[in-house]
Amino acid sequence: MVTVKKHGKLRICIGALRRSHYIMTTLKDVLYKLPKARLFMLVDARDAIGIEPIADGILVVGCGDTDKEAEQDHDGKLLELMNHCRQLNKYLKKVHFKIPGGEEMFFDDKGNAPGRFDVINLFWLPNKTMRKLLVGNFNQDASGTRFFINESAIHWNPQFSQVPRSVCSESCLPGYVKVYKKENAKCCHNCIPCPEGEITNTTDMESCWRCPEDQWSNAKRNKCILRKIDFLSNEEPLGLTLALMTAVFTGFTAIVLTIFVKYKKTPIVKANNLNLSYTLLLSLILSFLCPFLFIGQPTKVSCLLRQVVFGNSFAVGVSCVLAKTVIVILAFNATKPNPKQTKKFGKNTSSSLVLVCSSGEGIICVVWLLYSPPFLYNNSQVEVGKIIAECKEGSTIAFYLVIGYIGFLALLSFFVAFLARKLPDTFNEAQYITFSMLIFCSVWISFIPAYLSTKGKYMVVVEIFAILASAAGLLFCIFFPKCYIILIKPELNTRVTLTNERKHKHTRS
Repeated sequence: MVTVKKHGKLRICIGALRRSHYIMTTLKDVLYKLPKARLFMLVDARDAIGIEPIADGILVVGCGDTDKEAEQDHDGKLLELMNHCRQLNKYLKKVHFKIPGGEEMFFDDKGNAPGRFDVINLFWLPNKTMRKLLVGNFNQDASGTRFFINESAIHWNPQFSQVPRSVCSESCLPGYVKVYKKENAKCCHNCIPCPEGEITNTTDMESCWRCPEDQWSNAKRNKCILRKIDFLSNEEPLGLTLALMTAVFTGFTAIVLTIFVKYKKTPIVKANNLNLSYTLLLSLILSFLCPFLFIGQPTKVSCLLRQVVFGNSFAVGVSCVLAKTVIVILAFNATKPNPKQTKKFGKNTSSSLVLVCSSGEGIICVVWLLYSPPFLYNNSQVEVGKIIAECKEGSTIAFYLVIGYIGFLALLSFFVAFLARKLPDTFNEAQYITFSMLIFCSVWISFIPAYLSTKGKYMVVVEIFAILASAAGLLFCIFFPKCYIILIKPELNTRVTLTNERKHKHTRS
């Protein structure tokens, strides 16, 4: 076998088996044959692992009258020796025979002979003499590797209560990784648990495997399991509570709408613009139903609809409130000259105002859906071992434009209602609108920091709470005082009372 020395020169390594009946020639035996030798090179096997040097090795001699001639002669002989060994190597790989002891002799692809080792047990006798006892062996042949040890034949030192271990550390079980101790033997190590999301499934592993994106490590860190998909479910207490609140508020709004339909010919209902009241109540019902798009496992359809339906229903509702505020001002001006023109102008203005104001929200939503619509996203970074199924806005700017446009309408309604709060309206609706818009704006102003500071399904909870709170503020502040008079104080719901109350407030103002 040819190897390269550390300084770059070549070395021929020859392995052989010990034979007691064959004596190899030494350097002293050949020196008298080399009278013109000027360059000597000992090709030995000292640096070759697993080959025992025999005698002095192979001596390559360069002869000549000068050093140059001797070096050329040496190099030629060395190349000849290497070529001869290369030719023999292909034949040595095919060698396979049995020696007199019955053992097989062959060479593997690397030119190594089969390994054969005896396991010897050394122990001291009571008379302080050492004894050797063969207790096992290790053999390699063409069929494979065999290892045998007779544990019952082993003599242990009496101070050992059990079979001693040959390593200083226990094996690392699945779920743990080997970390070698500094400045200690390689067999000395610590067993460290794998981090979350990584596993080991065999003993004595030196690195952990990361689980796939849709899986997570179990408690023992020895197996990857499917992540739990988490979302705001109507089966958990929080989701169930919000769903019940949504149903209750929707039911209340439907009852109020039924009352207004039943008593539509009464003065108090007619005085508050019947069409606007119907439109506002229908938009509130739709707003209260929006949370059902947020509760439950998100889908592609629900992700597309939830923000669009929420934004447009609230835009229509707040536009109706703005129109009702304008009608309050027009109702007061109707007591001045030319009341027919003012009344006609007020009816046309209310419908046009609702249509124009709500169409702005519709345009924003259409552009949003066309260019960067919301989409379903499985977020695995929020909670350990879980996948949060959530709806991404697609365009964050478009989402806040939807919220901002509703806020703009609400602030405009609040400003107009605040200016008209002292007008002599019979049931003081301007003051109720002012208070409802104050609640509405307060809810959505506090919504933004709360929404940005939460993650996962709790972002959905914050938005649902804002929807329910703001819509409930409109429902209770605007319609419950009227329902109280219709159902509890019907004697106040007359044209005479309406006229007298208006004159009384007009006189005070």
